Amino acid sequence: MKYSVHAPGVPDAVGPYSQGTTAGRLVFAAGQVAVDPDDPTRIVEGGAAAEAERIIALVASLLSECDCTLSDVAQTTLYLTDLDDLPAVDEVYGRYFVTPAPARSVVEVARLPLGALVEMDCVACR
Repeated sequence: MKYSVHAPGVPDAVGPYSQGTTAGRLVFAAGQVAVDPDDPTRIVEGGAAAEAERIIALVASLLSECDCTLSDVAQTTLYLTDLDDLPAVDEVYGRYFVTPAPARSVVEVARLPLGALVEMDCVACR
């Protein structure tokens, strides 16, 4: 059975989708961008690394609603508007996703919502 996940402090979905869903033991976090906690119409300042920090915090909040942590993440997808930002994002990512790290895909995209530089979605197993 599939259930919707909604976590306090995580921005509401801006379209016909859930922040996250569960299906059996799997938890799916929708793509998150680094929405500023004080102004949901803006992205946090500080570049790709700051965005990665905020996104990972949002994902951790979503996962906690399902009694999961970042260590339960099995797969992530990173979307970057510039692959040259990957080293900065990797520095942050590597602090939160340690061995055994999740499987990961990285995709360069033309644009992201709100002018974000980074977006991430993931699948966790509880």
